[in-house]
Amino acid sequence: MPPTQGEHAHEHPKWLAHHFDTPFQQFDAAKLGMWVFIVTEVLMLGGLFVAYALYRSHETSVFVAAHHCLDKTFGVTNTVVLLLSSLTAALAVRSAQVGERSKTSLYLVITLLCACIFLGIKCMEYSHKVHEGLLPGHYFGHPYFDLNQTAHWYESLPARASMFFGLYFMMTGLHGLHVLIGMGILIWVLRRNIRGDFDRNYFTAVDIGALYWHLVDLVWIYLFPLLYLIE
Repeated sequence: MPPTQGEHAHEHPKWLAHHFDTPFQQFDAAKLGMWVFIVTEVLMLGGLFVAYALYRSHETSVFVAAHHCLDKTFGVTNTVVLLLSSLTAALAVRSAQVGERSKTSLYLVITLLCACIFLGIKCMEYSHKVHEGLLPGHYFGHPYFDLNQTAHWYESLPARASMFFGLYFMMTGLHGLHVLIGMGILIWVLRRNIRGDFDRNYFTAVDIGALYWHLVDLVWIYLFPLLYLIE
């Protein structure tokens, strides 16, 4: 005899979707879906990396000269900040797995603070580039900027350096957008954790959110040496 509606509800936790039979099935499906999404993200970002490789192979000396305009201190600091955020995201998952809700919230907050620091530094870096006229395309050396301040750059940079800055702004800007999206996901996870939605039996959203954040960190790990350390 099939179970009644009440028995069915009793057998299924409130967080288990009706179309899944077990919590493990739901977790595996969510994890698989996230990995498929990550593959699509890698394909999208991969196009920019291929474009970078092609342009750099044809304009090696230009790219090497242009990269000296980037502040390595900013780049290194942001790398350390994102690595720390990746660690705290992993610790948030671990805390959720063992049912430590307060620690989960703490690590999520630290991760979000690291994200804010990263974006703050990136905004400072963008501001410097804008004021120095180091911009993509025909905005490179725009006359509205103080050319006396930036003359030392133009003495050593060919006009084709605008290609480097075009890729720089496109790649780091797209990455920054992913950081913002990741922050939105983590804020949503944090609110649910504070509300008490997660325990040691159900922490799928924490795991999935952290997985997306690791993607954000991994992309920067590739961007940093390509843009800041090329020789």
